[in-house]
Amino acid sequence: MGEQSRRLPRPKGTPPMSIRDHDSSPLSSRPSPPALRRTNPQVGTSPTTTHHRSRAAGLILALVLSGCSSDRPPAPSATSSSPTSAAGDTTGEERGSTADPEEVATNLQAPWSIAFYKGTALVSERDSARILEVDDERPAQPREVTTVAGVSASGEGGLLGLSVRGDSLFAYFTAESDNRIQRFPLRTGSDGVELGSPETIVDGIAKAGFHNGGRLAFGPDGMLYATVGDAGNQDSAQERESLSGSILRMKPDGTVPEDNPFPDSLVFSYGHRNPQGLAWDDDGTMYASEFGQDTWDELNIIEPGGNYGWPEVEGISEDGADGGDFIDPVQQWRPDEASPSGIAISDDRLLIANLRGQVLRTVPLSDLAEAEVAYAGEFGRLRDVVSGPEGEIWLLTNNTDGRGDPAADDDRILHIPADFSTDD
Repeated sequence: MGEQSRRLPRPKGTPPMSIRDHDSSPLSSRPSPPALRRTNPQVGTSPTTTHHRSRAAGLILALVLSGCSSDRPPAPSATSSSPTSAAGDTTGEERGSTADPEEVATNLQAPWSIAFYKGTALVSERDSARILEVDDERPAQPREVTTVAGVSASGEGGLLGLSVRGDSLFAYFTAESDNRIQRFPLRTGSDGVELGSPETIVDGIAKAGFHNGGRLAFGPDGMLYATVGDAGNQDSAQERESLSGSILRMKPDGTVPEDNPFPDSLVFSYGHRNPQGLAWDDDGTMYASEFGQDTWDELNIIEPGGNYGWPEVEGISEDGADGGDFIDPVQQWRPDEASPSGIAISDDRLLIANLRGQVLRTVPLSDLAEAEVAYAGEFGRLRDVVSGPEGEIWLLTNNTDGRGDPAADDDRILHIPADFSTDD
């Protein structure tokens, strides 16, 4: 490969960063509420734990035919192995109980993202292209705010991420020819939230039936960040002139900030396969979750201008992280345990919604080499997790997206307290 991964200065208590490269559910039925499971995440420390990408035509053809292999259901399993971290070892699991959730809303269709406007939750539906307003009833009776014009839903594409800043709503969606980001004026009308006419602030992002990225979030710097997948073109993730396989940073009007790492480019980091979660801690450290192909999913700390290795490497580099050009993840998981989508930070913990793994994973910010797993299989696939206006946690299930096993009231929004785990 000719390039090495590198380690960057880490927050206190975190393992050194290493390198790395999916989404249907492993459980054929929903078990009873599970115990909280504490694990020591994995890190590949030998050539057997990390997979270098093959460029063979047969593998590429298989990827195109199979789509996002990390989100495809494996055979049902009653147990799951531990993830890995830079510590390179695993531990037994400590068990505790988890708080019962409150059902906020039911019967949603392939919901994808939650954002809040003046305390009111707004939810996107991928395939219908609807934006819904969630009222205060429990369960709520969601009201359609609008159907976003121009959405072309297919495969993993459609109406994806939402983010709110002031009186503007930002939406990432798949159109007929590309992925794009639009900004809508927001206001509160007599019937609830109202949207004005949209303005396209970024377009021309490559689209495909899979790997569209799609998460939007405002950072503490006031800039809008967007995750972009490789759209099935693996090599584009290493091409800085391409927006594919990257995390973008822009001003709210879609223009390039003067302090972006690459001149006249929205690209903030690159070498990503299909990142779908963004969050920042109080110190401004930026985290992103990423779907791997068939070997490792990732949790990364994002550095300006950082190259995260795809498709040259998936997960922790087998060459080690001593100098070089690629940045390793701080944690990696087998795809059948993870498929990490939305992430949030609450109570000094990083929360990760997992699709194929059907768990809410928590990582303490004080020690990024550890993790706990809650609600395993209880709600099926989890697409998004957000911290609400009161500090409560909102979970978004995703069992009606064509890869899940929908229950009678799916899909649902669930509300759990910020401190959702207790000791036995």
